Amino acid sequence: MSSPDLEQAPDEIKLAVDLIYLIESHNIDPKVAFEAIKIVTSDIERKLEDNQ
Repeated sequence: MSSPDLEQAPDEIKLAVDLIYLIESHNIDPKVAFEAIKIVTSDIERKLEDNQ
């Protein structure tokens, strides 16, 4: 999973790759993963708003 291109990638790309790997390696249903990501997105958006 660690390639020179990935090592140079922005942190958000590295995190996205890690999350995709986690979802796929645990055979998580894509629908379940998508719903969970929406919950995480909502939580992060709320935290960003609180920090403004």
